[in-house]
Amino acid sequence: MSLQKADKHTLFIGPPLEEGPLPALFYFALSAEDSLGKDPYNQPVQFLQGLPLRIFSITLPAHENNFPPEKAMDVWAKRIKGGDALIPPFIEEIKKTVMKLKPHFTSCAVAGLSRGAFIACHIAALCPEFTHILGYAPLTQLDYAPNLNLETLSSKLFNRKIRFYIGNHDTRVGTEHAFSFIQALANEANSNRVRSAPIEMIIGPSIGYQGHGTSPSVFKAGVDWLKKELSI
Repeated sequence: MSLQKADKHTLFIGPPLEEGPLPALFYFALSAEDSLGKDPYNQPVQFLQGLPLRIFSITLPAHENNFPPEKAMDVWAKRIKGGDALIPPFIEEIKKTVMKLKPHFTSCAVAGLSRGAFIACHIAALCPEFTHILGYAPLTQLDYAPNLNLETLSSKLFNRKIRFYIGNHDTRVGTEHAFSFIQALANEANSNRVRSAPIEMIIGPSIGYQGHGTSPSVFKAGVDWLKKELSI
């Protein structure tokens, strides 16, 4: 799988940009390199390989320069508690990238794994270009930054097509927290007279440490949903 540069911070796989507009997916898990190229984090990418689309990624905060990903969330906490806004400036930079690349899209979705799903939702809230949101084992709350919790984005995301997958006993990000966000989105949709809103959370048996794993079959199910929705 050959990684290409879209700009200084953005990597992608798929046909070169010069070949014209195609469906686009922005996918976030860890660093851009690991999100696109390291198993198992890149399994959605693997299932989409060879199809006529481009998959873009940008390195998440505190995942630069091969910093250990298991320590990154501690860095988030320390920096945010210390007064560093961290997430909003990062999202603003991604918005600039999305706007620059927009002429290369025929349709656009965003997806993420765990903390990547958290970032994906924040990006979608700022960029209406993202019509579909896919999250695996999504982080939805930060105890030290409730102003960034995903429920605060409900009024900006209720009109998108959203699908989450999570284990039934995920004690790392909290199955109940993910459900709370989905319910908030559904309530917002209902209050805006959107009936049968396409906002879903699929709960399956938990696997892995703290029930936070995602199986290949779940990764594939999410990818199949995207392929159908985007007509890839």
